Amino acid sequence: MNVVLNAALFQAGWWGCVLGAAHGHATWGVIVAAAVIAWHLARAARPRRELALASIAALAGALFENALLRSAWVRYAYDGASLAAAPLWIVAMWPLFATTLNVSLRALRTHPWIAAFVGLAGGPAAYYAGARLGALELVSPGNALAAIAAGWAILTPALCAAARRFDGYPRP
Repeated sequence: MNVVLNAALFQAGWWGCVLGAAHGHATWGVIVAAAVIAWHLARAARPRRELALASIAALAGALFENALLRSAWVRYAYDGASLAAAPLWIVAMWPLFATTLNVSLRALRTHPWIAAFVGLAGGPAAYYAGARLGALELVSPGNALAAIAAGWAILTPALCAAARRFDGYPRP
């Protein structure tokens, strides 16, 4: 798969989820993310491995997002869903992110410290951007961004390790 196309499709899914949630149409973002994930799986040489990676990322993301929700430092935009759990649009972004790990972010897989730094910086930046666009609210910005940075600094290299194990896009 083309690295640029993979990155562009991830960005399309991210924008779909964030703008959909911000404008009360979170379902559309989830549909875009699901379409990108399905396309990614269809193009994989070993789709079951990529599906396993996406599933691991979805589980990790659901746990992380629900922890953020419970902290009361973050409030997500909801589209008629239960306020008791993190919304599907934010959880869908985790397997969407996983679609990049064996393609456009492949180089991070063997550099855990760089992956941790990318998570440390990129995670809070993405959430801050999502908040500015109206998809979520950082109720306690300092605490929220610190928790997000710590979580992503841990989860990014962990997901990269999983990506090495569940690589559906092996290099020839």
